[in-house]
Amino acid sequence: MANSRSGRTSTCKVVRFIVLLCVSDLTSAQIRYSIPEEQERGAFVGNIAEDLGLNSPKLSARKCRLVSQDGKQYFGINMENGILFVNERVDREQLCGESSTCSLSFEVRIENPSETHRVEIEISDINDNPPGFPKSELALEIAEVTAPGTRFPLESAHDPDVGMNTVNNYQLSSNEHFSLKVQTRSSGNKIVELLLEKPLDREHQSTFHLMLTAFDGGSPKRSGTVEIIISVGDINDNAPVFDREVYRTDLSENAPKGTLVIKVNADDSDQGTNADLTYSFSKHASRQVRELFSLDPETGEIRVQGPLDFEKSNIYELDVQAVDHGAPTMAGHSSVLVRLTDVNDNSPEIQLTSVSSTVGEEATPGTVIAVISVTDLDSGKNGEVHCQIPRNVPFQLQKSPENNYKLVTSDRLDREKVDRYNVNILAWDSGSPPLSTNKTIEVSVSDINDNAPRFDQSSYTAYVMENNAPGDSILSVTALDPDLDQNSHVSYSILENPIQDMTSFPYVSVDSKSGNIYALRSFDYERLKHFQIQVQARDSGSPSLSSSAAVNVIILDQNDNAPAVVSPVTRNGSATVGPVPQSAPAGYLVTKVMATDADSGQNARLSYQLRKATDPSLFTVGLQSGEIRLVRNILDTDAPKESLVILIKDNGQPRFSATVTIGFSIVANVTGNDFKHSNFLKNSERFSDLNLYLIIIFGTTSFLFLLIIMMLVALKCHQDRSIGRGSTARESMHYPGMRESGAIPDAYNYRFCLSPESAKSDFLFLKSYNSTLPQSTLKITDTNVVKEFDQHEFKQKSHRRRMANALSCGPAFILLLFVSDLVSGLIHYSIPEELEQGAFVGNIVRDLGLNVERLPARKFQLVSDDSRQYLKVNFENGIL
Repeated sequence: MANSRSGRTSTCKVVRFIVLLCVSDLTSAQIRYSIPEEQERGAFVGNIAEDLGLNSPKLSARKCRLVSQDGKQYFGINMENGILFVNERVDREQLCGESSTCSLSFEVRIENPSETHRVEIEISDINDNPPGFPKSELALEIAEVTAPGTRFPLESAHDPDVGMNTVNNYQLSSNEHFSLKVQTRSSGNKIVELLLEKPLDREHQSTFHLMLTAFDGGSPKRSGTVEIIISVGDINDNAPVFDREVYRTDLSENAPKGTLVIKVNADDSDQGTNADLTYSFSKHASRQVRELFSLDPETGEIRVQGPLDFEKSNIYELDVQAVDHGAPTMAGHSSVLVRLTDVNDNSPEIQLTSVSSTVGEEATPGTVIAVISVTDLDSGKNGEVHCQIPRNVPFQLQKSPENNYKLVTSDRLDREKVDRYNVNILAWDSGSPPLSTNKTIEVSVSDINDNAPRFDQSSYTAYVMENNAPGDSILSVTALDPDLDQNSHVSYSILENPIQDMTSFPYVSVDSKSGNIYALRSFDYERLKHFQIQVQARDSGSPSLSSSAAVNVIILDQNDNAPAVVSPVTRNGSATVGPVPQSAPAGYLVTKVMATDADSGQNARLSYQLRKATDPSLFTVGLQSGEIRLVRNILDTDAPKESLVILIKDNGQPRFSATVTIGFSIVANVTGNDFKHSNFLKNSERFSDLNLYLIIIFGTTSFLFLLIIMMLVALKCHQDRSIGRGSTARESMHYPGMRESGAIPDAYNYRFCLSPESAKSDFLFLKSYNSTLPQSTLKITDTNVVKEFDQHEFKQKSHRRRMANALSCGPAFILLLFVSDLVSGLIHYSIPEELEQGAFVGNIVRDLGLNVERLPARKFQLVSDDSRQYLKVNFENGIL
């Protein structure tokens, strides 16, 4: 069709005629046009406005349109000039097929006024299609014994064009054996036959190649060809023969489907169909062979069709045959022997014949967990198997004959560390490449009661304020047992522990489940300052295991005691002291009020105030000492009897107080010169030589005493400077992860001195470190808490009191100020490192034999060499 369009001339003659169906009625008419097929889009058909007598400019205003029944717009109209043109390609063969006539009809509708005109366009055929045969080749087989004059029908050519453009004639290529015979039927179709003119001789020529050409009647002519291949048939007088009687081949098992096994070949001396062979398995071939192998009927190739398994069969025998296509057919036979070679295609198989999924942690090494059998279906090296388990499990494999193994324990089991093992058993063969398989055995370790409960601390310290409510929780202890179920159920109890000749049970109790320790009574610090109990944690196993921890209960003081007057002796809150001379000067000590407080610390620090007096301007009371003194001289106008009300308060919160009424009398002078200035010096007669000698002796003694004091002062200063220049031996402590450059002392030295226990001396004497004199040292080491007393520690509490009394003697007191080392001591404590803040070190006040109530008054201090306060003293109970 494309060739017909290219060969078409640029101008086409358009034949059109107009038939007016109804001249009288102008609203309906029929117009007929005729155009050739395959016109290009936009090709001119006719001036429909002119042919219908319409006004071209008014076509658009009158809404002129084309309406077809099938809705396809093969044509269009130009509204400006009324020309009808081709809108789509028109193929006559597609529209009308082989019909001799072909036309397209549609209506032209115009409004204002309404008009309808029918248009019919005849599509004329052009020679745009060449004749064509169904096949490009036509094969014929003619026996060499066929007689001349025999006709062989041939397929006719087909041309979709009509009329003169269809098939008109046939032509055969030149040869001496065949010719054509063309016949025209009543329908006009032409049929063609091949006519044998001369006898055939297969030995002379076995094949003929002829060319048949069909021509149409169009202008220009078009043609189509087909090749006729004629084979001369032979007579079947020879059977096929295989080139081998028996074929042998080796094939690897597991060869994939389609693998070529072998190719068989047979020959037939005949020609043509008599020599065409078809290969197949003979009737002797088994069903298994037909399922595992396939034989190509044309090529003779034998290929793998099913899975081959050396373990099932290692040799196969295939019976094959070759059959020709002669009449009658003849066949030849042969056999194919296929031997399979083993490949390592089977992984070892692991079978567990006896498995104990649970084993007790008390099991001894060698306990059998499972019996394992390992097999491999392959042969030779491919069937040799090995077996192993990981090395990081407490199990091992013991090999038995015939690839049997025992999985046994190799070490002690501890459920608390690992309660479940997934033992992966790996088995592999000796093939190349080796194949392996694995199986996992889950072994659970059952629990036994082999762990005692463990407290989270080796010892506990509880601080309880006195006057607590019975039933208050003072501490909670926790013990954990890593065992399982009943073996891990912990119950708590208190062990028998005497406290001040009594058992600990009336004081505290412990909740057996939670470990909470409750106070059973209200504690009194003044009666009991601290005690220790042993808490036991016991599990529910059989036999049960237990452990214990010490709990130190420290009672904290509370200001719950009021001061009590001890001097002077009172009766019903009143006391009477000796008379005061009327001649007593200002500052005269009338009496001293002494009171005590059963509390400690700040709660026992007392102050004295004058609450009420007969004459408040006459007396004063020492705030801390309680001394009642005269403020002025007693006048004659003062009352002969005085009454004072003294208020005594402690320093606790809330404050408690007590009052005492002091009464005394003012009496006249017993002698007239008791408090008068002596006129002894004025009487020169009484000043003798003896008095002069006494003055010289006292002066000389005083001079020597002052000289000794100066020497002692100089010696003391010299010692202090020597200590300041001296270096204290230090030793590096090496901890994991620390660099050696951070050396710290192996002991922390704290020095302290106390002033004598005198009501008139509340000074604290701080000394420099002196290695030659006794000192108080707190030594921190990595051992348990141990108290070690130096040979220079205080011997007896009474000895310190005698020293304090000696201080009241004037020269001895001054001397001891400079040799205060004599009232110091050396105490050693040992504690582990990394203790928490508030951890108990020792009761330093009790170890020194001091009065805890006097520590604040005496300004007790700890002084370290490097000024670091690693330790602290509780002034309420003296605990370090």
